[in-house]
Amino acid sequence: MSKMHQLVDPAGAVETAVEHVTGILLVGGSSRRFGSPKALARFGDETLAERAWRLLGAACDMRLAVGKRSDGLELPFPLLDDGSEVRAPIAGIVAGLRASLGELAVVVPVDCPLLEADDLGALAAACADAAVPPTGPLPAALRRTALPAFERGLATGRLALREALAELDVRVVELDPARLVNVNTPDELAALRGRGV
Repeated sequence: MSKMHQLVDPAGAVETAVEHVTGILLVGGSSRRFGSPKALARFGDETLAERAWRLLGAACDMRLAVGKRSDGLELPFPLLDDGSEVRAPIAGIVAGLRASLGELAVVVPVDCPLLEADDLGALAAACADAAVPPTGPLPAALRRTALPAFERGLATGRLALREALAELDVRVVELDPARLVNVNTPDELAALRGRGV
């Protein structure tokens, strides 16, 4: 069970001191339901990967994209291989936190195209060991103090992010649910396009 789950209002959360924030983009995943790599799916005039990378550039001091080089994704930015046979977000989080220069990171999956920079800022400002929206576990803000819990999960095959988070001091941050939508199928992505977002 988590040491603490505290609901945080983003408007009040921004009082914390500004820190160096690393943005970690998770581009891995088998995209089984999508049928092709989600990272390369187009949304407007850019791919989902390009959109998320741009978002992290607006919100963070440093950016890392983490995935599997063996997937051969043609991305317009460098990819850090997660170094794991495991195909799960936890592998990307472990690799990303290990490579981060600072103590604080925000983690974004490639399939959340409506996230905005202030969402990531609210998570970062509220972060204890971790901060997540009520729908959690991603997007998230994570401190380096969270790394051992994720490393243990990866090493023991407990791959659910919620299991690692249960060991940590987690803040829950209210974010606009409409911006947290993730796309798992081409139809879901087409529906977002159809709404003109």
